Amino acid sequence: MTGLPASWVVAETPAGRVAVDPAVGNLPLLDFARPDGGRIAALHRAPWAGTPEALALPGLLPLERYLAGDFLCAPFAANDIEGGPFHGHAANGPWRLLEARPDALRLELRRPVMGARIEKRLALAPDAPLLYQEHRIEGGAGPLTAAHHPMVRLGGRGRLCLSPKRAALTPEAPLEPGRNLLRCPARATDLAAVPAAGGGTLDLGRLPLGARHEDFATLVEAPDSPLGWTAVLREDEGDIVFFLKAPAVLPVTMLWFSNGGRDAPPWSGRHLGVLGIEDGRAAGPLGHAAAAGPNPVAAEGVPTVFALAPGRVHRIAHVTGALPRPARWRAVTAIAVEGDRLTLSGDDGTTVGLPFRAGFLSAEG
Repeated sequence: MTGLPASWVVAETPAGRVAVDPAVGNLPLLDFARPDGGRIAALHRAPWAGTPEALALPGLLPLERYLAGDFLCAPFAANDIEGGPFHGHAANGPWRLLEARPDALRLELRRPVMGARIEKRLALAPDAPLLYQEHRIEGGAGPLTAAHHPMVRLGGRGRLCLSPKRAALTPEAPLEPGRNLLRCPARATDLAAVPAAGGGTLDLGRLPLGARHEDFATLVEAPDSPLGWTAVLREDEGDIVFFLKAPAVLPVTMLWFSNGGRDAPPWSGRHLGVLGIEDGRAAGPLGHAAAAGPNPVAAEGVPTVFALAPGRVHRIAHVTGALPRPARWRAVTAIAVEGDRLTLSGDDGTTVGLPFRAGFLSAEG
């Protein structure tokens, strides 16, 4: 495929296209066809990703040098049990290509994590703007956190819509002290009224939250939620990018608001309008060791680690989709899966339906 690095591996259907960079296991490209003949670029790639500038900077992790798209973090945040890079070797190390079909790819991480083998499976729908991702964590021993790390960029304003959550938690300390808009720490049950650093509250659903800031919030799924979902309506782009998960497997959605709040190279204040939507099983940004013990997220009544064991397989299923925004939609009010049908509902009372792989988000798949 012309115009893409030769090292990337690519799958494509009439509905979409995805690329994987085996050097770090991320998805530097994911786009979907629009009915008008255009493309929807669903995921963000940092302006410095893979450039000579990034490769020459000392001290950067591979995930930072090639920051792009979506990738698996295992463990999530500080790698302080087994030891290793932030977000783990799954986000920083090489993957081996096992199988490449026109519409699907299969890779494995070249080294074990906590003794476990990790396999990545990607498949594009032939008839809908959907990417099905599956990670299988096989064997190993001990507690392990894991999370997806997709990033969406907004050129202007947008609306963030979510499945019901029981709480939003901000970290003990800001990611970038003095550049945070959200109070740290804080807990809120109303996502439209999360305590602000300067007093008052902020609505997490109205993007951007403000200018030149870096913030983080961990959202805990509501009890008995049948489907976890996040939808980003982008005004300038005229589209909706959305993510689906099984709440029993990935009970938290961690939001990383990165809007020009990091000044050190290669960020240099130019990482603008980016929202990380990190569905996972983790203790927010606290790290691997903290997630294995008592922590604020576990106190909300959800697991924060996977229990690895010889012969045990943990299956993490995740779906990314995108479509043009219906003209009168200002919000997504619901997303539901019933059998082989996916339905998005808008605030004007209309719906959009897509064919869906029945059972994909179940534990067995």
